[in-house]
Amino acid sequence: MIRIEGLSVVFDRDGQKNTVLENMNLDIPAGQFLAIVGPSGVGKSTLLRVLAGLAKPGAGRAVVPGPAAGRQSVALVFQDARLLPWRRVLSNVAFGLERLALPRADRMSRAQAMLDLVGLGALAQRWPHQLSGGQRQRVALARALAVEPEILLMDEPFSALDAVSREGLQDELVRIWQATGKTILFVTHDIAEAAHVASRIVMLGGTPGRITSDRVVAEAHPRLRAGPGAADLVARLRADFGAEDFSI
Repeated sequence: MIRIEGLSVVFDRDGQKNTVLENMNLDIPAGQFLAIVGPSGVGKSTLLRVLAGLAKPGAGRAVVPGPAAGRQSVALVFQDARLLPWRRVLSNVAFGLERLALPRADRMSRAQAMLDLVGLGALAQRWPHQLSGGQRQRVALARALAVEPEILLMDEPFSALDAVSREGLQDELVRIWQATGKTILFVTHDIAEAAHVASRIVMLGGTPGRITSDRVVAEAHPRLRAGPGAADLVARLRADFGAEDFSI
């Protein structure tokens, strides 16, 4: 599904060359839920931007599948929902479909179906300011899913939410992944979050950023957050990654 070969990314800042990622190699099969974990500034978000076509490699390449008719190959969900305040919820979800030249009835039907999928079907006619933070992120997720991407990129999408909303959305995302079979790349700095949702976890570290560890998580979903099993999984991941400074 995704092949990253010898990828390096270099930015020019104040006339100085800054290498963010260096010689990254990674294959991600279709349908995998991959969490990308690492400290701030290591290049996690940069990697997503390259895959989304928003940043260019300095060397190497990142290969993603091309879009099918009426679809996008990749959709990106950010940390903040970035909803348009002058559009109702349904219209926000349908916004990304406008570039696909679909009939309006098809756009609205698909948008409503995605709102139903994320549990907000009854709120289609509300305005963004009438939603909670967690509901706004659900709308952002529905908007990304509406374009029927093969690959869903998520850049710390739940980090600004309270603990209850965050945990609820983690479980919701796993449910949607299991229902749709999407390939998901989920950036987080939280090992416990990665351990709860992902089927594989890649750690980035160093300056410039490189892959320092790569582990498949064999535990079946749903996974418990409390209890010895969950604590043991997080402890094993922390030991693998040597990441004592990461949050639990």
